[in-house]
Amino acid sequence: MIGFLRGILVVKQPPRLIVEVGGVGYEVDAPMSTFYRLPKIGSEVTLYTHLVVREDAHVLFGFATEAERGLFRTLIRVNGVGTRLALAILSGLSAEEFQRCVQQGDALRLQRLPGIGKKTAERLIVELRDRLPPSSPELVPAAPADPVREAQEALLALGYKPHEAQRLLDKVAGKATAVEELIRLALKSAGSP
Repeated sequence: MIGFLRGILVVKQPPRLIVEVGGVGYEVDAPMSTFYRLPKIGSEVTLYTHLVVREDAHVLFGFATEAERGLFRTLIRVNGVGTRLALAILSGLSAEEFQRCVQQGDALRLQRLPGIGKKTAERLIVELRDRLPPSSPELVPAAPADPVREAQEALLALGYKPHEAQRLLDKVAGKATAVEELIRLALKSAGSP
């Protein structure tokens, strides 16, 4: 996995940019929120990245902050939200604004974003309301605060649905305090009734 890129900004044409790192030009797709923060061409830039491997392509997405990358990763786990729609959301709202919309149930504001209809806005609110921190000044969904939450995020990353992950963790509650042990016990309990 490529965690970040640090190099020279060579091309800046939304939504695509190219960053030269050690003589290799990495093509990166980025939301407008990242483009607004980019330095001029020829300057050094650091981007937090997310690599998507598909049958027909490897696509690298870049973000100015870890919070944006964390929100992107959270968004693409929502049913019906792909990488393009997640970029559109991050291009239209800051991570903090999106968090406020979800916490306040503001579906109308979400519907103003391109590609989001009423059903998608409602799905985002329902699925993400419990996953986003309630009033965090900086949204970083990828960095949970406690071991149980961190174990839950790991199970979600493995493909478990939120209610399944919670059920597995409830089964092993109190049996461990370390994140790794919680994950191991939860996965072990997935095969037992």
